Amino acid sequence: MHAETGKAQEQPGAVRSGVDRRALIAGGGAVLAAGVGAGVGAGVVALGRGRPAASPPPPSAPAAAFHGERQAGVTAPQQPATLLLALDLAPAATSDGRAALRSLLGELTRVLAEAAGGTSADPRLQGGEPAQLSSLVGVGPGLAARLGLNVPAALADLPAFPGDRLDQARGGGDLLVQLCAADRWPLTVVAELLGAAVRSAGGTVRWTQPGFLPRTPAGTTPRNLFGFKDGTANPEATEAKQWVWGPPGPYEHGTVLVYRRIRMDTAAFAALPEDRRNLAMGRRLTDGTPLTGMAEHDDPDIYAKNPDGSYVIPNTAHVRLTSPRLDSGARMLRRGYSYDDAPDDRGLLFCAFMRDPEQFTRVQNRLAAKDALNPFLVHTASAVVYVLPGAREGGVLGEALWA
Repeated sequence: MHAETGKAQEQPGAVRSGVDRRALIAGGGAVLAAGVGAGVGAGVVALGRGRPAASPPPPSAPAAAFHGERQAGVTAPQQPATLLLALDLAPAATSDGRAALRSLLGELTRVLAEAAGGTSADPRLQGGEPAQLSSLVGVGPGLAARLGLNVPAALADLPAFPGDRLDQARGGGDLLVQLCAADRWPLTVVAELLGAAVRSAGGTVRWTQPGFLPRTPAGTTPRNLFGFKDGTANPEATEAKQWVWGPPGPYEHGTVLVYRRIRMDTAAFAALPEDRRNLAMGRRLTDGTPLTGMAEHDDPDIYAKNPDGSYVIPNTAHVRLTSPRLDSGARMLRRGYSYDDAPDDRGLLFCAFMRDPEQFTRVQNRLAAKDALNPFLVHTASAVVYVLPGAREGGVLGEALWA
């Protein structure tokens, strides 16, 4: 069930260097000329080509259909508001645990389908604008192993990465639910309904995390809190079939979600001159164009050189380190959100979908080693889940888990 891995290769003479934040802010000529790679999560900027990220829909957009081959939380256009919930189930014998999970998935399916379809009996979801809710439900590797569930062999927790400062209370979980909507109101109400369902099943809500996007015109790419366009180059349909969705069989319409909560030092980054921020990202702040291109969706040429022999996109630039050219062409589907939980705790909710999480591991190892924006970033939480195929009309999420 694994995607191709391949071995990352760089051109001869690539420089592997660390970066000191004081040098970045003060000028650090040689270091900054080499680039200040913007590691806002693995591959936030350049893990695909040519296809803009989905944009938040206008307020009049119709609700995404809940039922279908794939869950709408992966396929529907991104909404301006999101809420992630991790759920833990009570430990139980395998047979009892399977029965409890089957029952809970049935209840989650009902709540999410009714909320998306505008048929919820909860008065808080009635009488106003349509909720425009889209959602996804995923199963964590711990629960899958504990209950012997039928999930892809690639599903596994991520290894530790240098520089991680993970808060276990903010990551992991037996189940992960992501809710997306035009505003926070339906997210709050549906989250309460889901919490009641898991508590009735003897479980708990492990953590929740809200996020948001700026409203942008349809077809344009939203910006992150560093000011750069985020999600410019997501995979096209044929690429997604190879790298994002499972192969033909029981996993064909499922995928793996890698979630990372990444705190960003936005003030320190904003103190850099704009040209040095551009070198950091390998793209222009103004319009998202790669340093080797003429338009936002041009494919970055990570091997283009200046007359003096230096790379136009520097060795430590984020675009270079996340380039599919270093990873056998592998691409992720990125649907990230920003968060702002406190004056000193704001950043990115990196949500990326792929067939095999080893792909993320390869990219993040490159970023951890030499992404020059590491001094501005702290990875504070992490989770990996298998996003279940969608539910058919009259069906329940997770029907293939018991095979």
